[in-house]
Amino acid sequence: MFQIGSFVIFCGLLAQTSAQLQGLPLPMGQGLPLPGTPVLPSNPTDLAGSFKSILHNGLLSGGVLGILRDLPLLDILKPGSSSSGGLLGGLLGKLTSSIPLLNSIVDIEITDPQLLELGLVKSPEGHRLYVTIPLGLKLKVNTPVVVNVLKLDLKLNITAEILVATDSQGKNYLVLGDCTHSPGSLHITLLNGDAPLHMQGLLDAITGVLNEALPDLVQGKVCPLVNEVLSHLDITLVHDIIRMLISDLEFVIKV
Repeated sequence: MFQIGSFVIFCGLLAQTSAQLQGLPLPMGQGLPLPGTPVLPSNPTDLAGSFKSILHNGLLSGGVLGILRDLPLLDILKPGSSSSGGLLGGLLGKLTSSIPLLNSIVDIEITDPQLLELGLVKSPEGHRLYVTIPLGLKLKVNTPVVVNVLKLDLKLNITAEILVATDSQGKNYLVLGDCTHSPGSLHITLLNGDAPLHMQGLLDAITGVLNEALPDLVQGKVCPLVNEVLSHLDITLVHDIIRMLISDLEFVIKV
């Protein structure tokens, strides 16, 4: 599970919460937006909408689509590649029978990376937020036989926990808590109809590897970006979110 506590957002002196951090430094560039990210004014009547919009824009300007496009999926799927051992760990031992099938892959093309609409919910006790980050991409898997092309659609959710922490001087911050892929959220769909019988084994091998390796790979690349976006949130928006969380004010999630 991806744990981050060192990048924080200064809000000022507010009421102390249960999370206590000892002497955390302010990040460089505190309160400055990422390049290309519009600064959204805080609007108490639609705080959730402003928060979701600025997170969405920050992820886009921070290069989340490029991260998805550049995922080393060929290295993951081809057991003979130089880096596949490290990426797959002990998985190859479970997939010995699939290795010849996976080695028949010539190339993988990643297209149409997507950041879909973010989801936002407040925790039952009301002192933290959970942001769902739905991601998508399409794969074109090429084999030596031109007609044997597999086209796949992948969807995966990353869930980021956002909470308030207080340092030893009583200053409150927004921090990124747990950031992980949502269990069972990876969905793989074959786009070009049913796989021919002679391709079913390859399809099963590909989906088996992706189910095991892809969620952790995406999580490891996207969660640091989420943390970076949080460290550049508009200070007024941060102030309103902290006030809402520590005061247990109503947080309206508009549909």
